[in-house]
Amino acid sequence: MISAPSGAGKTSIAQEILRRNPSLVFSVSATTRARRANEVEGKAYFFLTKGEFVRRVQQGEFVEWEEIYGNCYGTLIAEIDAALAVGKHLLFDVDVKGGLSIKNRYPQALLVFIAPPSVEVLRERLVARHTESLETLARRLERVPLEMTLGKRFDYRVVNDDLTTAIENVQKIVSYYLEARS
Repeated sequence: MISAPSGAGKTSIAQEILRRNPSLVFSVSATTRARRANEVEGKAYFFLTKGEFVRRVQQGEFVEWEEIYGNCYGTLIAEIDAALAVGKHLLFDVDVKGGLSIKNRYPQALLVFIAPPSVEVLRERLVARHTESLETLARRLERVPLEMTLGKRFDYRVVNDDLTTAIENVQKIVSYYLEARS
């Protein structure tokens, strides 16, 4: 499980870890947020209406879920259990609270927290993405102290001050974990 504040590089790192480790399968989360131009249903997310998401929450179908920035995000229990039933190792790209919730239900999960070198660098990265309004940027940055505090509860912490180095460090952790589990 790779978690981090928005803009810390978790998705870039997760994508490279998936590319390097064909035995890993990406765990697709569900969301109510609008699909971005490059996103494919069932690959990036399962895109649900707010009503469908709420219904599935009420039926206990999520191992974790949260409303963030006005949109809901969550991980479906059935997706995890189906992959585990056939011996697959999942890679999660989730928020920090979600990671801790998954670890609570699946104690064998490995949690890796990606930390930014500083809040200022994180802000610069978010601005450079050109996907954030000033309001969204402010909300994301408000959440950083909580995420940094919760990240201390993870199994490993990797500072992403250089993407290549961060990927190598996460790869070492993942390789060790996969060896121990086989």
